[in-house]
Amino acid sequence: MNVYEINDIAKLICDNSYVGRGIVVGKTGDGKNAVSAYFIMGRSANSRNRVFTEKDGVLYTEPFDPSKVEDPSLIIYAAQRKYENKLIVTNGDQTDTVTNGLAAGKCFKKSLESRAFEPDAPNFTPRISAMLTFENGDFSYEMSILKSADEKGSACNRFTFSYAPIAGVGHFIHTYECDGNPLPTFRGEPERVAVPDDIDVFTESLWNALNADNRISLYVRYTDLKTGNETNRLINRNK
Repeated sequence: MNVYEINDIAKLICDNSYVGRGIVVGKTGDGKNAVSAYFIMGRSANSRNRVFTEKDGVLYTEPFDPSKVEDPSLIIYAAQRKYENKLIVTNGDQTDTVTNGLAAGKCFKKSLESRAFEPDAPNFTPRISAMLTFENGDFSYEMSILKSADEKGSACNRFTFSYAPIAGVGHFIHTYECDGNPLPTFRGEPERVAVPDDIDVFTESLWNALNADNRISLYVRYTDLKTGNETNRLINRNK
């Protein structure tokens, strides 16, 4: 196995009916843009009743039909927000945990030490998070996964990965290996994936590769490292 192999993200997930929620962070091949992407999938009616909305630069998950919300605690949250020179992307309300931790002088890893996997037995869905730090015309990034140590949810294992960006390369982390009951959680290091220069090519490829029955929403951002200008793409299954 080539540990430096760069995968086509569409090929990684096109035959996988349920990878859950996923985060991609990387750098375009031309070296001009930092890239972040976040998508959500859903099997239950409660999980599928969601859309992404962007307000004042913050990305939120919100109910598509508020009258059908069963349990908002794990499906409604700020998924992406900026703090100073940092961009935080997560699959839950730990976005605010990281933001508040940074404001209190903590680092990304320390901020997440107060959190654990989601209390949704028997799945114990992992909390996945990423943070991009922009400085000196470039950026670095970190990714984290907090997952149950066993099938009983008796302890939390914490993994943090730090990356120096390489042009054309991104890292992809998701909550589940595949569909199942209970759902098998993501294992190993974030997967190396190719990052196209064109945001529309990347967005379309990723969205089309997600299982059509279970995909819910996708948000992609390209940040110009020279100017700081942001280009965003947002797709909602529910319109």
